[in-house]
Amino acid sequence: MDINSAKTRLQDKERELLEWIGTLQQNARESGTADVEDPIDSVISSEGKAGSFREATIEHRTLVAVQEALQRIENGTYGTCIDCGRQIEPARLEAVPWTPYCLADQEKHDREESEPEALPGLQSAE
Repeated sequence: MDINSAKTRLQDKERELLEWIGTLQQNARESGTADVEDPIDSVISSEGKAGSFREATIEHRTLVAVQEALQRIENGTYGTCIDCGRQIEPARLEAVPWTPYCLADQEKHDREESEPEALPGLQSAE
């Protein structure tokens, strides 16, 4: 993927995310404005609002990654893994143009995120 194509795709994604996040936030705000007398309706409304905010948070993380990728284009470091400095695989950039990691480093980060954190003060039984 050439840089101009990547930049265009990233800018399009940035606009899409900004619009979607705005819609989610608006929906979450509006879902709590009705007078709800039924406790079950109140719970459903609260769950809907929480779901909208969770989705907006996920979309916001993607937006930050897109904006960081656009900054890497401006800095001339786009397409280079921020961990190891190797070139990111072209197919990977095509699939996820905002990725900051090569496949090997992404897998390493995914493993680290999925490992349960040790609780302070607890030692293994080994």
